[in-house]
Amino acid sequence: MTDQLESPSTISEDPQVIHNVDSEGMEDEKKIEVEEQESFPSVFSNNDEEAHAEEPSVPLHRNASTEKTEAKPRSIPPPGAGQKIYEIDSLLLGFRDHIDYRYAQYKKIRKEIDKYEGGLEVFSRGYEKLGFTRSETGITYREWAPGAKSAALIGDFNNWSPSADTMSQNEFGVWEIFLPNTADGSPAIPHGSRVKIRMETRSGVKDSIPAWIKFSVQAPGEIPYSGIYYDPPEEEKYVFKHPHPKRPKSLRIYESHVGMSSTEPVINTYANFRDNVLPRIKRLGYNAVQIMAIQEHSYYASFGYHVTNFFAPSSRFGTPDDLKSLIDRAHELGLLVLMDIVHSHASNNVLDGLNMFDGTDAHYFHSGSKGHHWMWDSRLFNYGSWEVLRFLLSNARWWLEEYKFDGFRFDGVTSMMYTHHGLQVAFTGNYNEYFGYATDVDAVVYLMLVNDMIHGLYPEAVTIGEDVSGMPTFCLPVQDGGVGFDYRLHMAVADKWIELLKKRDEDWKMGDIVYTLVNRRWLEKCVVYAESHDQALVGDKTIAFWLMDKDMYDFMSLDRPSTPLIDRGIALHKMIRLITMGLGGEGYLNFMGNEFGHPEWIDFPRGEQHLPSGKVIPGNNFSYDKCRRRFDLGDANYLRYKGMQQFDQAMQHVEAKYGFMTSEHQYISRKDKGERVIVFERGNLVFVFNFHWHESYCGYRVGCSKPGKYKIVLDSDDLLFGGFNRLNHDVEFFSTEGWYDNRPRSLLVYAPNRTAVVYALVEDEPKATGNLQLTQNVKNC
Repeated sequence: MTDQLESPSTISEDPQVIHNVDSEGMEDEKKIEVEEQESFPSVFSNNDEEAHAEEPSVPLHRNASTEKTEAKPRSIPPPGAGQKIYEIDSLLLGFRDHIDYRYAQYKKIRKEIDKYEGGLEVFSRGYEKLGFTRSETGITYREWAPGAKSAALIGDFNNWSPSADTMSQNEFGVWEIFLPNTADGSPAIPHGSRVKIRMETRSGVKDSIPAWIKFSVQAPGEIPYSGIYYDPPEEEKYVFKHPHPKRPKSLRIYESHVGMSSTEPVINTYANFRDNVLPRIKRLGYNAVQIMAIQEHSYYASFGYHVTNFFAPSSRFGTPDDLKSLIDRAHELGLLVLMDIVHSHASNNVLDGLNMFDGTDAHYFHSGSKGHHWMWDSRLFNYGSWEVLRFLLSNARWWLEEYKFDGFRFDGVTSMMYTHHGLQVAFTGNYNEYFGYATDVDAVVYLMLVNDMIHGLYPEAVTIGEDVSGMPTFCLPVQDGGVGFDYRLHMAVADKWIELLKKRDEDWKMGDIVYTLVNRRWLEKCVVYAESHDQALVGDKTIAFWLMDKDMYDFMSLDRPSTPLIDRGIALHKMIRLITMGLGGEGYLNFMGNEFGHPEWIDFPRGEQHLPSGKVIPGNNFSYDKCRRRFDLGDANYLRYKGMQQFDQAMQHVEAKYGFMTSEHQYISRKDKGERVIVFERGNLVFVFNFHWHESYCGYRVGCSKPGKYKIVLDSDDLLFGGFNRLNHDVEFFSTEGWYDNRPRSLLVYAPNRTAVVYALVEDEPKATGNLQLTQNVKNC
């Protein structure tokens, strides 16, 4: 896709199945890395099921309102033919053997889950069997740890005695214990008690936090975390009051981190984020908030990506009920809440996490080097393991079911889909890079399964995949043979802006900018961003810092003269964000604070790090000074940051009103390398960008598709946005007939240097002649 983005005519809804993808040849081509299902029907023996059949157990702190609002049965549709992708992209036909094999593996797993587990809907409710569950008569705790020789539940409730509550193991490696209620009818484990599982393993005795724990904390003065039995009394459990908002047609996502969302150098809380940050997000015009670092992670500076406890919300910010209150408030404001979920890897922390959980290297992960990510220093899941599938599918469902999240941004998907993890590989777009021996089919099948489960049980939920490779079929439905994501995170755009910001303005190529923004697969939606949290981390630079550098510290006050660097920086900061949103995708993302050009980087509190080589990496004396967001700067009337924030706010509201990101009508009419002008249409809007550093164009003709009167609806040069107020917003612009830039009509406009202006068609106004338009435009010059 280059210039023309018009949607082609409809695709056949009745694809032919050319051949059976379940053929025996493909079944024999490669055996998936799942244990033999004939001898592994379920980790729960029939005796286990019968023992407590009369006492149905429930996962802990299940919300009472959940049962009422979601009582209707839900089901996941059976697999489709998986052939429609070939109609959408004929280049896939050359790789049909691989793709059909992949789909056959997916269908095989679905069939085995149906046969041995009662279907994907039941299979994805592993939290109702594993971990802690409670019935009327007591508490059951189960843990899959086939490598352990013995196991015991220890904690505050039994004075940490390893002989008090020993567990028994079934034939599938699941350890279990039932703790009956006390004589007065209260649970054997009080709410808030610390718990762990002590196992004798081949590598020694170890105490671990239960893998399915729903809450864990680090006690003051202690290094390791402890699992918490979290089961508050009914009157203390948070009850959701507001329904999920309707899924918007276009996503405008505010990427955020609860801990660093305070203006003060502290770790912020769920409650403060709920009361102070959510209203800000709503006011700025975003319709979704994406929250990072929700899953518990022992190492704060990992940004939440080295997860230790997958089912537990981070205790640094508050309790599970505090998080529910935050999400409920977001829903009240009409905001979707997306979770940054990490299923691509896990922390290598042996004390707090899953690594070496049962004393073996290959419990949840691949063994040896295959199970270690050398760059991230983390463990890699074995997606071909039956119990890993249960764990991860149930984990995704837990957050949707228990906490009412509206969807996920799946982190590190490129690392999952390839055995080389995308490291030291330059993806060129050649399809051989996507469909070959470097593809981890087990991981791709897992992604198909989790998307199948999410969209089948929660049709309004959103899934976004972080993929830099450009994997074909990534955002096509699983039924049609795709991976099933709703959106791909369009990561190449941010890299392109950093590349350009290292060059002189004279070296920016308009065609290069346009190509990068529109270079995405047909029918596969993208969430685009000019910068995310990645660019805000210490060691990198935000767009604002690339543009204005140290001048930001001395010349952002309105009571001091500006500098050429500040003027250029503010102008281009606005233009870059608008053209990214205007051309780059069907959704848009911004990391908190970057909307107003946050002047400081992110640096988590840390001490000195001594490497085995003897090298010492200096710390920051465990300071929180750079681990916060200075929202006060964007709100200050006396600082230039406010104009940048108000422009971003206006940009979001224009998209909300006109819905241009998802408009079917899209056309690029000009990308002039000499004049440095880009002109394009989306819906009934005409976007005009003049990137020239000193040339302004009076009476500049731009093509348009529809006849009528146009008006300015967004102007980056507005005084309110820190501009020079060179455009008259009272002027009306009337189209004239005649082809120009391959468009049937055109307008005459004024295009000042370094500005972006959006013109909207006023459809209910009478049309006028071109002479009137020219007369009025002269005033605008």
